[in-house]
Order: sequence, then structure tokens, then C-alpha cells
Amino acid sequence: MFPAPPTRRRAGRAGRPRGRRRLRGAAAALAALALLTSACGVTRGDDSADLEMWIPNSPGGGYDQTGRAAVGVMEQEKITGGDFQVTNILGAGGAAAMTQLMGQEGNERILMTIGLGVVGSTYSFAADARPQDATAVAQLIEEQEGVLVPAESPFRTIDDLVDAWVADPSSVVVGGGSSPGGPDHLFPMQLAETVGIDPQEVRYVTYDGGGPLTSALLGNKIQVGFSGLSEFEGQIAAGDLRVLAVSGEERLDGAAVADVPTLTESGIDLIFINWRGVLAPPGISEERRDELIAYLTEMHDSPEWQQTLADNGWIDAFRTGDDFEAFLLEQDERVASTLEELDLL
Repeated sequence: MFPAPPTRRRAGRAGRPRGRRRLRGAAAALAALALLTSACGVTRGDDSADLEMWIPNSPGGGYDQTGRAAVGVMEQEKITGGDFQVTNILGAGGAAAMTQLMGQEGNERILMTIGLGVVGSTYSFAADARPQDATAVAQLIEEQEGVLVPAESPFRTIDDLVDAWVADPSSVVVGGGSSPGGPDHLFPMQLAETVGIDPQEVRYVTYDGGGPLTSALLGNKIQVGFSGLSEFEGQIAAGDLRVLAVSGEERLDGAAVADVPTLTESGIDLIFINWRGVLAPPGISEERRDELIAYLTEMHDSPEWQQTLADNGWIDAFRTGDDFEAFLLEQDERVASTLEELDLL
């Protein structure tokens, strides 16, 4: 799991009116998005499906890849005895979906993918919903982040980037597919802190997933991108994008990234890991929660899921029920602490 955020605090920053105005605006935006979601941005299937899998972002993103992979294995192995309806709910970095999930109290047909980005979005968009207030079913995976640049970038190594960034933080514009508080935002902020840059000086641009982030990199709108690499395999393999470093303890497998060093190999004392799992609405019965956990446990133990992990470069990080709930509480506290440190709360 990713390291605890810095504990340093700046006197007088917490609770500034600027931060409160930002949260009020975000709350209004979230309310509007929640109303619009049912009309645009939702892909619906057959209402007779036995279970629904909600995806809190657009098709093709990390949550979508994880959720559809899990559904595919469960349907192939006939684990639940029925079919799934998969629904993509767009808006507010996942906070709109989280808010809708909380409104489904007692609904035992719904599952939803969850991850660090949704935890952060509930703060960034001032949502009352928190992942730990839903029903914790299972954490499925962990995933490293990568530092991406266009092929023609002058940054040939992570040291090149760090040297330029430290010398003039304003000269380097970075981007990610997460709203503030998500993994693609927290990673560069923690990297900046680690190498001696004030996170307040980081020029970070938010993009709605890997597609827009790729366009920004290839269009030279930003110099560096931070994200999980599974969404960029084609561009990396084609040589359009290069990876300067990965954020885990060990290098990734795969021909296109096998030679990419970790941050720690490069002398940067930071390990950062994203994660994804599955929630159900609050208020379901213990019996039903145990049944949902059993479905995902059987899926996890299948050869098909183990192959899925290998194919996507995902790290097996399976935990269920109360253990996953404790993990969600920990992640919530860490995100809140980091956002406070960055004066975003």
C-alpha cells in the first residue's frame, strides 16, 4: 500500500476561506452531476440481470477494466448462477457513483468497483458519502503507477525530470487521470514532496481518464503524465510514450516496460501503489454480504482470474469483509491528511 502522507503542517493554512469556497462549489457540482447521471453517461443493460456491477468512471478506465474483468470471470465460471448488468456512472471522479450507491441502502443486487480515486473524489467534491459507510466486500488488486512522457521529451530519465522540476517547479506541467485526492494526483504530489518540492508549487492538470491524458501528452499540453500503465500499453509499445519510472517495489513484467526502473532504484525513497476493490450498498444483510464475499473469493481462486492478473500486470491483493473495511478507513484517513497538507480541504 502507498506510504503515509507527510505529517508536516503549515501554520494558518487549514480552514482558509479559499478552501471552503472550493468545497461549496464542488458540492454544488456534485449535486448537479448526480441529477444528470441517470440521463447521460450511464450504460444500461437488461433490467432482468441478477446482479449489477456499477463502474464509477467511463468505459476503458481502470475501474472499468477491473469491474468488467471480474464480471467476465464470474459469468464464465457461472459463479453467481446468473448474469450481470454493467453500468458506467460518470461524474465527479467517482463521487457521483458513490453518492448513488449510498442511496441504494438495502439493495442486495448491486456491486460497485472502488479505489483510491473514489476515496479522494468524495473529499474533492465535498460528498457526504464515504466508501467505508457502504458495505465492504473485497479488495481485488493493487497496481503500480508510472511516470509517462512523450517520445520526443527531453526528459530521458527520471533524474532528468527531477533535476528540471527542482530547479524550476513552475516550468514543468504535469497531468493525471484523477481529480484531486485520486492516485494520479497524490502520486506526483508525494513525489514532489519526496524530492524537496513544495506540493503547492506543482502545476497539476486533471484529465478524465487515460484517453484525454494520452491526448494531452501527445499534444504537448503537459510535459509529464502520472497514471497506471494498463491504459497506455498500446502507446508505450508503439513508442509514442515512454515510461521514466514505476512506483512499486519491483519492476514490472512485459517487454515494453521490463527495463523501466523503480523510483527506489533511482535513489528516490517513495513507493506508491494504487488499489481497487468492490463495495455493496449499505444496509444489506450479513448473510448477503457473506454470499457476495463467497462469489468474489471463488472468482479470485479461479485460474481465469489469476491469468487476468498476469495479463494486466495487476498485483494480487485480495482481502474481504472486515479486513477490507479496516483498510478503507485507513485509506480515508491518509487521503484526508494528504489533501489537508496540500491545502485542498
